[in-house]
Amino acid sequence: MSPQLSDFKALVFDVYGTLCDWETGMYNALQPLISQLDEIPSRNQILTQLGSIETALQKEHPKMLYSDILTHAYERLAQNLKGKASKEECEAFGQSIKDWPLFPDSADALAELSKYYKLVVLSNVDRASFAFTREKLEAGKFTFDQICTAQDVGSYKPDPANFIYALKVVKETYSVETNQVLSTAQSLMHDHVPAQSLGMSSSYINRVGASIGFTDSVAPTFEFKTLYEMAQAVKEAFEE
Repeated sequence: MSPQLSDFKALVFDVYGTLCDWETGMYNALQPLISQLDEIPSRNQILTQLGSIETALQKEHPKMLYSDILTHAYERLAQNLKGKASKEECEAFGQSIKDWPLFPDSADALAELSKYYKLVVLSNVDRASFAFTREKLEAGKFTFDQICTAQDVGSYKPDPANFIYALKVVKETYSVETNQVLSTAQSLMHDHVPAQSLGMSSSYINRVGASIGFTDSVAPTFEFKTLYEMAQAVKEAFEE
């Protein structure tokens, strides 16, 4: 029998790409570099290349803070595009997380989902950077139950260690087992693949226009166009 949304007790959330429009945020923060290029690649091409650089850096330096990963990613992208990047521009990109916009449905959807599940963040970020996003997401309407970051784990998704860490926290804190935890994310590569490798179900938030994190190697348990659509489906499932 296929799992139902009402079978779960906790959601393990990706943030950047799922709740926060990191691609728009990063693209906006890349403008000092993009503006100097003679031939400007498409937004999709630039973001895809940046995503590959970021993933490589995370593998090379799993304990490096995410803000520093971004700083180095900007520098490496500039080299690849044959552009110039000052130290100040690289560091500004690393600190740009605070300016990345939320998807418009995220905060209200999370407040609704908090009525039915424990909400656990599992993000490829450092705690200081996430603090800015957390304040915007919670907006006085709910509180995340647990925060698990790459800084806490010492590795970056898609390393399964990040999910093992979050599952351990959820079990020890709430006595919730793996089959009662639903990974909720936009990135198939970063989240759905490692989550399902550990026996978790997953909910795909298929954000329109996303460039980073696609793979054909996994089939999510659930799929929604927005987090709001998922929240409405959850409400209906629990009220049946």
